[in-house]
Amino acid sequence: PVSRRRGEVRRKSKRLWSVVGDMGDHILNDEAEVEKGENARMASFVGAIAVADLVKSTLGPKGMDKILQSAGSRDKKIEVTNDGATILRSVHVENAAAKILVEIAKTQDDEIGDGTTSVAVLCGELLREAEKLIDARVHPQTVAAGWRLAAKIAKEELEKAAGASTEPEAFRNELLEVAKTTLSSKLVLFEKERFATLAVDAVLRLRGSDNLDYIQVLKKPGGALKDSFLAEGFILDKKVGVGQPKRVERAKILVANTPMDTDKIKIYGARVKVESLSKVAEIELAEKEKMARKVERICDHGINVFINRQLIYNYPEEIFARRGVMAIEHADFEGVERLAAVLGAEICSTFERPDLVTLGGCDLVDEVMIGEDPLIRFSGCRSGEACTIVLRGASSHVLDEAERSLHDALCVLTRCVAETRTVPGGGCAEVRMARAVDLEAPNIPGKKALAMEAFARALRAIPAIIADNGGYDSSELVSRLRAAHATGAVLAGLDMTNGDVVPDVTKLGVRESFKSKLHVLLSAAEAAEMILRVDDIIKCAPRKRDYE
Repeated sequence: PVSRRRGEVRRKSKRLWSVVGDMGDHILNDEAEVEKGENARMASFVGAIAVADLVKSTLGPKGMDKILQSAGSRDKKIEVTNDGATILRSVHVENAAAKILVEIAKTQDDEIGDGTTSVAVLCGELLREAEKLIDARVHPQTVAAGWRLAAKIAKEELEKAAGASTEPEAFRNELLEVAKTTLSSKLVLFEKERFATLAVDAVLRLRGSDNLDYIQVLKKPGGALKDSFLAEGFILDKKVGVGQPKRVERAKILVANTPMDTDKIKIYGARVKVESLSKVAEIELAEKEKMARKVERICDHGINVFINRQLIYNYPEEIFARRGVMAIEHADFEGVERLAAVLGAEICSTFERPDLVTLGGCDLVDEVMIGEDPLIRFSGCRSGEACTIVLRGASSHVLDEAERSLHDALCVLTRCVAETRTVPGGGCAEVRMARAVDLEAPNIPGKKALAMEAFARALRAIPAIIADNGGYDSSELVSRLRAAHATGAVLAGLDMTNGDVVPDVTKLGVRESFKSKLHVLLSAAEAAEMILRVDDIIKCAPRKRDYE
């Protein structure tokens, strides 16, 4: 009797849930879409794996580039890049899981600056392994639990692999190796020595600060990438006014954001009723006198250089020239903000109280020629950290990609200065973490061990993809790399120049930031778990406007 009653309860509950399911289809709007169970999970997996496969071929020192072409603009603007964040930011995806991968790549780019491709590829490989486990009837919650254990073990092993130098010269060499490893997968590969030196010199000038505003990157077409150089101080891509001094020593600088274009009436912008044209002349004269008084108030601050965010018309420019003041107009807003920080000035808009205005200063302001263009250089700034990296290149596409590459290196180096630990590159860290997870998996009872083994396989997929992109036999190289680590060579890694496995990859100078590698590991694991736990995808119907 008890078993009969239990069977009746089960049948009633099944009928109840089937009715609820049918009702659920009618509760939502007709235009709403619901994908449930396996269909939802497979849609998530397919979208995320497709995004990972999109950027997979750009991974490593021999990764390929992508051409991104804008279909909407008239000029069909193109970009040539292998930067994962740039590629994913440019691709508009509809799949919800694919958007999660794009977001974690953006976060990696904002937080670290490098590793954007790695985080997307590792997340995709984890989901590829999860798909096999779910086909083998392993519950997603079990897989997620096993991944969490594996991520914890991998993090502990990564911390064991990390090390830092305390000697200044050794630390500088490590920074150079990190920069060269970051730039190895970029367009500037064949000039990585020069660009790594530029980036390290610029970052060390910051003296521990992570404010990259003090490092300006200026792009000038012409020449070759090897002609790029680091200039002390700040270089502004503007010209000095006509008849004004081209060189000012011990400069006192006022940085302003104020209109200097009211020396004549804008007849087309105003309505003026007068009895005769002489009255118009009187109004123009009053405007000129007003502008002259404004310029005199500016000069009364005791300055010899005036930089304005807005235009400076001919009449105030003439007055500045008579007073021997160098006036620079139309400095873009970013340039003004950065100049104010570098020169130790405050941007002001009113000039009635000179005692409240903070002037900037530097040892020398002069005009220099870069290529065929005259630019203004500020040397000996109050902020000694200021410097400008001038990039030269054959075309705007080369310069844009070089700027992105240099930005990645600068971001990674600033994080390295804050977190000085580094780890060996060349797939060494991934294989070492995977080995630690594999050794612990047999001690875990239940199906969680299967998930941990899958996590280790996903980690080993990273060096395999790097080898594949170089045109080498990935199965052979990864097998040899695993064997080397099993025999105790914990610094063994891939030599992508010769397609070989070396016992100590640090001797090749292949070194990566610990913080970048840790962020890749944790972000990919969290994003993959988030996608794995999805069982329904609900697309809400758009709200209709009521035009009545």
